[in-house]
Amino acid sequence: MENIVINVNPGICGFDCRVKARQSGKRIARVRVTGSECTMIQNLANHLNDISLKDLFTPLTKNPIFMAAEQAGCHLACPVPVAVVKACEVALELAVPKDAGINFLK
Repeated sequence: MENIVINVNPGICGFDCRVKARQSGKRIARVRVTGSECTMIQNLANHLNDISLKDLFTPLTKNPIFMAAEQAGCHLACPVPVAVVKACEVALELAVPKDAGINFLK
């Protein structure tokens, strides 16, 4: 499987980043978060490396991705942790790549 790359525009903070994931083993995705000037996202990136298939099905309150986001001080509405989940799902062929978004209507 090729590298999966997601550009994340988190909104008003303006700290865009890239989430990259690739299959590293049969049930392991290696993930990298790069390009953000946000210190919390940088801290999150330092706590993420390999995400297992089991991790992707772990409930939110015990999920290592969201626990790392909490430890890093990420804002509750930050879309970066969700992008990490999506990138890993696609890297492990559990999902197909499809854009998602949150759009405010005027």
